[in-house]
Amino acid sequence: MITPENQVRTVEITREPVELYKILKFEGMVSSGGEGKAVVAAARVLVNGKIETQKRKKILAGDTIEFNGDKICIKLSSAVTTGVVKTPE
Repeated sequence: MITPENQVRTVEITREPVELYKILKFEGMVSSGGEGKAVVAAARVLVNGKIETQKRKKILAGDTIEFNGDKICIKLSSAVTTGVVKTPE
């Protein structure tokens, strides 16, 4: 998916970290996990503005990923709990 230049799409994840190639696949930036690994290995993906070659790079909330004209920013879903169990009052 190509977005207009300088436009960033926000992607919410429910847990972190998530491996880079998986985000590329799940967000439709590549057609398969294998293709995701290949484009990362070929130094065609930027993470936080720097070329990334680690296919299994751990992506966290606040990271940005750029590939093929598409730029996404990772956000942790507000529905995620931090391990604290809340009981109804």
